[in-house]
Amino acid sequence: MIKIDNFIGGNFFPPSTGDYSIGQNPSTGEAFYHLASSNEADVNHAVLEAKQAFTSWVKVSASERSCKLNKLANLILKNSDIFAKYESQDSGKPYHLARTLDIPRSARNFSFFASAATQFSSECHPVNNESINYTLRQPLGVVVCISPWNLPLYLLTWKLAPAIAAGNCVVAKPANITSASAYLLTQLVKESGLPNGVLNIVYGSGRKLGNVLCTHGDVKAVSFTGGTETGVSIAKTLAPSFKKYSLELGGKNAAIIFSDCDLKRAVATTVKSSFTNQGQICLCTPRILVESSIYNKFKKEFVKLVSELKVGDPMDRSVDLGAVVSLDQRDKVLKHISNAKSAGGNILCGSDSPLSFSNQRLKNGSFLRPTVIENIPMESSINQEEVFGPVVTITPFSSSEEAIEMANQSDFGLAATIWTKDVSRAHRLSNLIDAGIVWINNWMIRDLRTPFGGMKKSGFGREGGLEAMRFFTETKNVCVYYNDEQ
Repeated sequence: MIKIDNFIGGNFFPPSTGDYSIGQNPSTGEAFYHLASSNEADVNHAVLEAKQAFTSWVKVSASERSCKLNKLANLILKNSDIFAKYESQDSGKPYHLARTLDIPRSARNFSFFASAATQFSSECHPVNNESINYTLRQPLGVVVCISPWNLPLYLLTWKLAPAIAAGNCVVAKPANITSASAYLLTQLVKESGLPNGVLNIVYGSGRKLGNVLCTHGDVKAVSFTGGTETGVSIAKTLAPSFKKYSLELGGKNAAIIFSDCDLKRAVATTVKSSFTNQGQICLCTPRILVESSIYNKFKKEFVKLVSELKVGDPMDRSVDLGAVVSLDQRDKVLKHISNAKSAGGNILCGSDSPLSFSNQRLKNGSFLRPTVIENIPMESSINQEEVFGPVVTITPFSSSEEAIEMANQSDFGLAATIWTKDVSRAHRLSNLIDAGIVWINNWMIRDLRTPFGGMKKSGFGREGGLEAMRFFTETKNVCVYYNDEQ
């Protein structure tokens, strides 16, 4: 079994507590690794190493930073198979999904921001031929990156890459229930040429480490992706300190399907947007709104495809859905389904009970059937709370106005999809919907140059492209007077 120690200053250190937790494979229930249970002393050690490394890293040229990040990207790709296996065993997701999506995109994060490091520029403003203002965007110093459990390596590298590209040193904390791929990443750091202390990773409970990381006096910024409740706590903690913070939080995204859509594509893509990664992606569409005139037809085709999804061993390449991340998460999702059923919801496919296998290897896994529920009011808990599992609701609407009203009837505002061939309607509704990201006739087409983030309780700030580089830098204006006539 793997033993995962903290990675600090280029070396591995056991936790100062001497304690370890056990990481389990959610598909089998078997112990996968021993994970360091760190405390404040470990955080202080990591921050100190990062602070010391920053004094030299800040002087490294953008092109040299770019080379090291590109090397790390290539090393991830070179080791894609083992990364995908660890990701699958750690989170329960299908191996083939990790192999073709999570790991390549993780490598792409590094290669993209490697280029961004050399292309990042600032502004210059001449004034009346007598002075000139120019902008400096300088790295902050030590920054903290806290990532979630659903896309472990992808969302960790999504933060690490721009932070390091901009010239900062990082102390990162992955989710304590999915830390295996972060451990693999640290094994490649020295080979990439990143200097000791530029990247540090501490492991353990977010409840124990989160406040220590965020309030440390030498930490200049915090980038967090995770639950809204935790995000609210971070915002309250950091507001008086005037530190920079970015919060990418929950979603309760709507898919809006109009009668003039390409029905075959809309159905097939909405199955993906509903159940990819067992529905454990903040960009999934757990609320499906369908125009009344095609509601029954869409429902029939949608339920048919969902019923054909194969749930099982994540290492089986024919499997569509693996296990949800833990037994606790499984039970949380089941409770939502049960409550919806008690409130009069009609389960079209799926179940409010666990999925069990006779296969001895999988009998203790946290598996769920993909579930579709109708006849649930938009104000119900299953339509308002982030369930984060393979369950969706489907609801008819009669007009564009009603569709927007229903879609916006949420405390969240991360993303939405709109399916229509009417270009004017697509643009008009995109402007009206409360979401940071709107996809028209597609889902999850991501361009790393574009801003990413949500409205309302879905977060604060934006990530991606120049937005990320700007977040991890401090802006300074310099004004030079050069008129020699006086």
